[in-house]
Amino acid sequence: MSAVRAAVADAARAVALPDGLPKLTCTGYVPDAVTAPCFFTADYTVDFDKAMGRALDEVELTCQLLIGIADDRASQRLLDALLAGSGPASLKAAVEAARGAPGEFALGGLAHDLHVTRVQGYRWYEHQGTQYLGAQLTIKIIGEG
Repeated sequence: MSAVRAAVADAARAVALPDGLPKLTCTGYVPDAVTAPCFFTADYTVDFDKAMGRALDEVELTCQLLIGIADDRASQRLLDALLAGSGPASLKAAVEAARGAPGEFALGGLAHDLHVTRVQGYRWYEHQGTQYLGAQLTIKIIGEG
């Protein structure tokens, strides 16, 4: 899972934020300290043996997105752009680009396929004593066990 989490973070780095904004910090682990805006992989569940002989496992990966709150409206506009289903700042589009071409494995060969399935938890979050605006993205990943 460590390699899968790192590959998802690498894919998320492809987002293009509007001019004047810092680059999106992306990591495959939960960071001690956040440099906002920040995307990181967090919780996951694994359903083993979806096909016989360890042929398929299914992972539901929950990723966290945290935005600084210096300006509440600007923060919400940025969060909305990152959570959009398409566009240059869309995390969904950036992560799903790592699916590869038809017939190729996803995440550079680490998975059969992936799909960003849900956004939830659009609210204030506290991380190490600092408040952020944020949301969670859920990614379904399937691959050999």
